[in-house]
Amino acid sequence: MNTRIITISREFGSGGRTVGKLVAERLGIACYDKELVAKIAKESGLAEQFILENGEYAESANAFLFNWALGTGLDGGVLPISDQLYIIQHNIIRNLAEKESCVIVGRCADYILRERTDCLNTFIHASMEFRIKQITQHYGETPAKPEKFLRDRDKKRQNYYRHYTGRQWGVVQNYQLALDSSALGIEACADLIVKAAELLH
Repeated sequence: MNTRIITISREFGSGGRTVGKLVAERLGIACYDKELVAKIAKESGLAEQFILENGEYAESANAFLFNWALGTGLDGGVLPISDQLYIIQHNIIRNLAEKESCVIVGRCADYILRERTDCLNTFIHASMEFRIKQITQHYGETPAKPEKFLRDRDKKRQNYYRHYTGRQWGVVQNYQLALDSSALGIEACADLIVKAAELLH
């Protein structure tokens, strides 16, 4: 298999995290989702819950300072915490890709690893009905207005992605494979990603 790294970008509630874990199991490689959060927490000294709540949603207030720090590898305490978190996760993701074959869920991994030729970038999306069912039955979320909750989560993730990558989140040109988990099912999505990883040269 020429593909060493698979990134899973996903709409909230689409089951992308579960797809990623299934893909990793079938390929016999590691999956970094909450495991990635643990690594970021260890390096940053911040609580894992804080990173879960802010790691894919916060935005920088100073793009110039952020780009300067990312280019130099320095933060010097001058950057907002969201930027410092992004720099840490950026470096961890690049290091993981160098060291091992793995599946990486979210956190702009498709963009961070965009120059690699051994990386399959995927996007999982789903119908609103499917996503509402997922968050209420499987995630334990019980928002009063589930559709608004999901749209707000997606909007924050979209803003975060655009801010740090300059690209539009969810646009098919950013990925080699985009799948509708509500139409195909979670298992079939995992099967298709595994097949695509075997075919990609």
